[in-house]
Formats: sequence, structure tokens, C-alpha cells
Amino acid sequence: MKHFIVGLIALAWTLAASALQPYETGAKVAGGDLKAMAAVVEQKLGAAGFATVGRHLPKGLPDYASIVVTDEALSEALKGIGGSAVVAVPIRIGVKSDGTLSYENLEYWLRAYLRGDYAKAEPIVKATEAKLQQALGTGQPFGGDVKAEDLPRYHYMFGMERFDSDNSLLAEHKNFDDAVRAIRDNLAKGVKGTGKVYELVYPDRKLAVFGVSMSDPEYGEGWWVKKIGPDHIAALPWEVFVVNGKVYALFGRYRTALAWPTLGMGQFMGISSHPDKTREMLEAVAGGK
Repeated sequence: MKHFIVGLIALAWTLAASALQPYETGAKVAGGDLKAMAAVVEQKLGAAGFATVGRHLPKGLPDYASIVVTDEALSEALKGIGGSAVVAVPIRIGVKSDGTLSYENLEYWLRAYLRGDYAKAEPIVKATEAKLQQALGTGQPFGGDVKAEDLPRYHYMFGMERFDSDNSLLAEHKNFDDAVRAIRDNLAKGVKGTGKVYELVYPDRKLAVFGVSMSDPEYGEGWWVKKIGPDHIAALPWEVFVVNGKVYALFGRYRTALAWPTLGMGQFMGISSHPDKTREMLEAVAGGK
């Protein structure tokens, strides 16, 4: 019996070790004004070698902000993989007005985004994660367990989208330059209540990724994120990415479920219009129909 119990404990530890959560908690900073807090966090990140490329204060979520940074070594590794790997270049950090910090668990997100190519980037992913932990502190991971081996083919449930679903394609342009120009123009116009949070454009690789704010009062980030859990603020902003002349966005039922993996069916039904309405906004940004 003793050996059986020890075996069960060992199995439990093995299963726990194979599970990942989407976010990590950093060391708290002094609460107060979000812009001032973001500046403090950006300074910490800069000292650790990260470059800030955008700051997002989502409309309708007055106590939350996110910061987007890049790491040169990770960016180069992802550009080397090419294609849809560009969506993983931006690194998101969440800030709450009470001083709570959170940031992406890079292993979780990049196992999902890189899928079969994750092993090519794993050493630099781990090194970048260690830099984030050193810069912001290490607390409890949170957000919901997903087995590491399930992330490359992750979906919410049977019949729902995965990373590479067909409906991720938003628009197709004649070439890369036309695609980037269309996105820049549409974000500058603020089509469907959108705006630019950041842009990362790599003309030599014909790759780009843009962070998009969505401030529509009825269908924007504020209403649906508030319903399912704004403490996952490091999930924002959403993005569109360009590969050659094609513009993509991860479909909402995939992207939302990956960021909120413990989302109940009742919660998902409560924001049932979000995936399609978000796609409409991003399609307008991409210059689609």
C-alpha cells in the first residue's frame, strides 16, 4: 500500500510538471496612476535588455494596462523560423492599478504558436523567460493548466478552431508592401474603433505583426474581457500579422481560449458574439472585404 501511495504521488507530480499556465505573477510595484506605473515597469524591462514597442490602456478597463516589449535574440530566432512564427515576437506584460504585475509564460505561448518548430527556439525561449523573471520577479503562475504536449494542437473543444484554422486569413494583397500599407492606413483611420498599439515590420523577411486596440463600446475589448476576467490583461492586445502579402489573425475561439483556458461554456456563451465581431474589426484593419 505504501508503494502504491508513493506511486500515485509521483504520478501526480509528473502530471503537474507537464502542465503549463499562460501567465506568471511578478513582484508588485507601487499602485496608483497606470501610466506612471507602466513607466516604472518599462524602465525595469529596459535595464534587462528588453525594448518597449507599445503600451495599451484598453477602453472600458480603467484599472488595467499592458506593455509590449521585444527581445532581440528571441526576435531573431523567430524571424529565422519565419512565417506565422512572427506572431510570437511581441511579449506582453500586464499592469493593474493596485500594483500587481503579470507577464506571459513564454513556454506556454510559444509551444502553442510555434507548434512543431518549438524545439528550434526552446533554448532562447527559456533564456528570455529567465530574463523576464529577473526583471519583474517570479511569483505564482496562473490562468489554468494545459499539458505542454497539448499546446501545439490546442483548441477549446472538438470542432473549434486551432492555430492554423482556415478562417485565420483576413485579407490577401498583391505583395507585402501593399499589405503593410493597408494596415497602417486603416489603423490611422481608426476603422471600426481600432487603433495601433505597436508595429513590428521586417521587410527583408516579408513579415510583420501589429498590435490592435479595439475600442468599440459594444463589441470592443472592454465588455468581453470584463466578463471573463481582466486579470488576464497580459493577453492583450490582439494582433494581426503579415506573411508575404497575406494578413492573418488568430481566430477568437482559439485566441481567447488559449488566453483563458479555464473558461466555462457558460462564460463562453456570454461572449458568443466576440469571436465574429472581433474578426470583423480585424478584417477591416487588414483591408479585407
